[in-house]
Amino acid sequence: MKIVLQIVAVFAVYAISGAAINGVKDNPWLSLLAGALTVAAMVFVYRWVVGRTENREVTELQGKGATSATAWGLVFGTLMFLCVISNIYFLGDYKVHGIDSVSGAIGLIGFMAGAASTEEIVFRGLLFRLVERGLGTYVALVLSGLVFGGMHLFNDDATVAGALAISVEAGAMLAAAYAATRNLWLPMGVHFAWNFMESGIFSTQVSGNGDTHGLLKSTLSGDKLITGGQFGPEASLYAVLFGTLLTVCFLIVAHRRGNIVPLRRAERANALVALAR
Repeated sequence: MKIVLQIVAVFAVYAISGAAINGVKDNPWLSLLAGALTVAAMVFVYRWVVGRTENREVTELQGKGATSATAWGLVFGTLMFLCVISNIYFLGDYKVHGIDSVSGAIGLIGFMAGAASTEEIVFRGLLFRLVERGLGTYVALVLSGLVFGGMHLFNDDATVAGALAISVEAGAMLAAAYAATRNLWLPMGVHFAWNFMESGIFSTQVSGNGDTHGLLKSTLSGDKLITGGQFGPEASLYAVLFGTLLTVCFLIVAHRRGNIVPLRRAERANALVALAR
């Protein structure tokens, strides 16, 4: 019942905020406002419902250290995308033709902030964290990654290759980031920075969701293994490579900090019983 309450409360905000953001996506300033309100609402509701149902301090979203963790996430996400797009650029498959839309970039700040907060709280704050209790860190990382990647199959230009790529470079990597730090601020920062650089700055497609109009007017063409094709750079082999490297780094940190939850049969059985209630 406790888990059900958490899921219902979080998904209610997820659905309402998603509808609100999509409803104002053509207005950059309203998009910025809607994104900020979504972040605030998701954080508040998650902290409230988890704190009430689990009778604990919600340390994964505590205010102390939030700014630092988010800032590091922004650094990691930005550098990761720059590594990907620079390799594609040097191969001649990404070209910049000037400035596209400053207002579009502003609107995408709000849109991507809302997406990052909702998806991290749902997939890492709920799915990964709850599955990890009974099945351990590594199984939870794989399962939550596959679900996260599979969710992107519903996008307009979705491909199986793109969904599998996201399962590794984003689903697994962001779960590893949470395991390493035991807070959601860092993965939210990584998630936002990647998406915003991809759309708001470099104007490439995000997860097969169609064209974006960010700061730069650009074209992406060439071998799909390099560029990701219609799905965007997330389906690029470079994204998988750098995402995998970052995943390994986060898991090493998690191991050194003693944050890896082992798989124990007794705990697994208890967790499955609890989930069934």
